[in-house]
Amino acid sequence: MSEFEITIGLEVHVQLEVRSKLFAPSPYASGGEPNTRVSVVELGLPGVLPVVNERALELAVRAGIALEGQINQRIHFDRKNYFYPDLPKGYQISQYDEPFCTGGRVPLGDGRYGQLERIHLEEDAGKTTHTSGGSLVDLNRAGAALIEIVGQPDLHTPADAYAFLTQLKQILQYAGISECDMEKGLLRCDANISVQRTGEAELGTKVEIKNLNSFKMVQRALEYEARRQTATLANGGAIQQETRLWNEEKGESATMRSKESADDYRYFPDPDLPPISIQPAWVEELRAAMPELPAARRERFLHDYSLPEYDTDVLLQDRNVADYFETCAEACQDPKLASNWVMTEVLRALKERDQEITQFQIPATRLAEMIGAQINGRISRNAAKQVFEHLLEHDQDVTSTIEVLGLAQISDPVELERIVQGIIDANPQPVADFQAGKQKALHALQGLTMKATKGQANPPMVQEILRRLLDSP
Repeated sequence: MSEFEITIGLEVHVQLEVRSKLFAPSPYASGGEPNTRVSVVELGLPGVLPVVNERALELAVRAGIALEGQINQRIHFDRKNYFYPDLPKGYQISQYDEPFCTGGRVPLGDGRYGQLERIHLEEDAGKTTHTSGGSLVDLNRAGAALIEIVGQPDLHTPADAYAFLTQLKQILQYAGISECDMEKGLLRCDANISVQRTGEAELGTKVEIKNLNSFKMVQRALEYEARRQTATLANGGAIQQETRLWNEEKGESATMRSKESADDYRYFPDPDLPPISIQPAWVEELRAAMPELPAARRERFLHDYSLPEYDTDVLLQDRNVADYFETCAEACQDPKLASNWVMTEVLRALKERDQEITQFQIPATRLAEMIGAQINGRISRNAAKQVFEHLLEHDQDVTSTIEVLGLAQISDPVELERIVQGIIDANPQPVADFQAGKQKALHALQGLTMKATKGQANPPMVQEILRRLLDSP
């Protein structure tokens, strides 16, 4: 047993998929020219009043349902006070003691769960970029609608933290809450970690790690911090409660500031926003309209399509990939073959082109048509790969592509028998070898047939005709 035990809790901020901000009608989408998507509400100018974005509240509640939390009937908003250049009002509107959701859980993928403390709704701050010439503030993001998902400190390995985030992202994507793209800042994660001696009931001093831009980065940062804290304690030192920044290039964390407590923020109810009553009937309506979540879709893929677990798990990692596969499988009527093509060729092409499946050049129905041509014998597997590569570069239908590339497979039994008979007549030695019991000679004759037809002969038919003719007197 290890002398030390680590405890991890995650705080995840997710931008909701809404077209305007949480308390202002300002249009919002990630990106854009700096400071062009900001209004008087986010700036906190005198006389302006916030109004709750109903769609944001709906998506937040849907997230709580998807994560199996308890939706509270009475909620209110609070002001979280602190000064920072990217927070013009001097406070952030958030939720403190009456969030819209308490509890909940996230599967870790192996039958275990990470428990949630709460989910609350809040507005985002702007973005500060520090450069050698000074700091730049972009307020486009200020006021964007967020949910903060606060995990219980019940994870004990960095690998569990990675699994938690992967499964959480999948659920939120499937539920239509957010695309959760970390590169666009739609999902951000802070990790809290403490180390205590094994068997001690009280948790160790908590350290928060920020500047984590990918799930793998979260895992690496936690691994480093676990080593740092364990070594400090083993050498008789003490851990300071603080916030640390992760430096990916150096592979280490560094002190940013001492960690604030809730009292430091001087929370108080926002006087401009009255409490909100969430009706149970509305919650049940949202629950009934919930899109199919990953666990249910997984069972359906295994049962309805008879896919192996490995295929299912790969396809479900991205909701849009799963949608693409389903469209293809339904159209070609061969789910396993569709799965093979999507998992190998499609995902490979996406990775090489650094694309999302929504940008892919080959529609799912066109891929299904190509698979159908392979199934019915119009083209071989190798020819299908050539067709696929051609379709990646040309917006062309499958039939035209087959014709242009001259890949139509010869499946006419009369024509094939004529070709095979010619190969037999021209190659007496391998014929004699086969009749002497050397099975490899059959493959040699088949190879000669494929060469003579430039790979267009139907291989199973060639082999069947060869055996029949060679077994004849």
